[in-house]
Amino acid sequence: MLQLQDHSLRHVATAHLAQTMSLLSLSNEELKDKVMEELANNPALELLDEIVCPNCHARLSTRRLCPRCSAATGEQDSVVLISAREASGRNGSRRAEDDGDGLEPAAPESLAIYVLQQLAPELDPAERPLAAYVLSSLDEEGFLAEPQAFIARATRSSLAQVERVVSLISHCDPAGLATAGPRQALLAQLDLFPAESAEAQLARGVLQAGFEALASRDYETLARALGVRVGQVRKAAQFIQTNLNPFPARAYWGSGRSPRSADSNVYHAPDIQISQQLAGPMLVEIFSSFPGWLRVNPDFRKALPQADGDHSEAWKSHLERASLFVKCLQQRNNTMRKLMEEIVDRQRQFILEGDRKLFPMTRAELATRIGVHESTVSRAVANKGIALPDGRIIPLARFFDRSLSVRDRIKELIGQERKPLTDDEIASVLSGDGVQIARRTVAKYRSIEGILPARLRKKREAPA
Repeated sequence: MLQLQDHSLRHVATAHLAQTMSLLSLSNEELKDKVMEELANNPALELLDEIVCPNCHARLSTRRLCPRCSAATGEQDSVVLISAREASGRNGSRRAEDDGDGLEPAAPESLAIYVLQQLAPELDPAERPLAAYVLSSLDEEGFLAEPQAFIARATRSSLAQVERVVSLISHCDPAGLATAGPRQALLAQLDLFPAESAEAQLARGVLQAGFEALASRDYETLARALGVRVGQVRKAAQFIQTNLNPFPARAYWGSGRSPRSADSNVYHAPDIQISQQLAGPMLVEIFSSFPGWLRVNPDFRKALPQADGDHSEAWKSHLERASLFVKCLQQRNNTMRKLMEEIVDRQRQFILEGDRKLFPMTRAELATRIGVHESTVSRAVANKGIALPDGRIIPLARFFDRSLSVRDRIKELIGQERKPLTDDEIASVLSGDGVQIARRTVAKYRSIEGILPARLRKKREAPA
């Protein structure tokens, strides 16, 4: 009996975790669709027209900020809350004549959607949620942040199903996604080269013989291990450097391959908005995705004991599903609030002063600080836009872009140049500023910003 109860508790906990993670990765628009779908399919769930504060459930006369939850206490620098207000599509404090200026285009097609479109013909309908879960589990470099066994439990899939889907994802474009690390990503990319390619075969041998030796350029050790000449190992290393990418997600977001551009006339409707009050702390609103108050229908719960045998199990199932959905939604809100409290605390200067002030921060560091798994932070950040006090609406992932301040400095240098600066010259200037950066990294960042190389940029006329 105790074993059955323990199994039941584990089953509920796993279902709770899986659904919370699924909801966390959705944008507000996607979450609204999900809520409406649940309402249509579950009579035990209801959405009251009554306007309440999502935090304290106090009744509000209009969809406005709750005066209690939006008030600062003590010496707070910021107030973070789930807001009953609707996102306006831009920062409400922005001047009307500035509409459209400085806003960024809607986020390009997400990496997950890009890969799912490729996978669609290869996946069974039952495998699509699993593929979506795997893609939402990737870290910022494109590697799988969760063990495959955990994914199998969380999605109620077999390990064989997870292995098949992961293998399919790793051989999509960009190749190497959903692998365990750089070495496995490079090996997955080599699978796409013709089997008769001698260069690819030797590159595979080098990676398998000693990835650490390759990283340290210990070509003599690799040559001895493979029984080939040192010159052949050098050629294989050059082949790997030229044709493969150890960080597959970067192949999509930059470094020579940009994602599809969005319509330049379409802007984010932000999921989150930060506004600087005239006298007081910053106000951070995490917008609710639906109007009213979502809850388990109390009348449905009261009627359960009167249900006949044919309906009792179905009604019980409806109640359990409704209760789980509401709890998971609350957990999503709690996670988003904790995430934004930490981000706003650490990135205050970036929020108020611009890109140059971005504080280096990783998803793993933030996950440790708020006590969750790194993949939880990745899901919370994915597919969400945030409106800043200056009116810009940017992807939430921008807070983790460690290259942003350097790219901003490169744009400034090029914007001020009289004679086009080469990538080597820019690297030298940055080195003088205390930023150690390779020429090829400058070229990559310049490419991400859409800036032409020096030979194609026009010389600026000196002022008269």
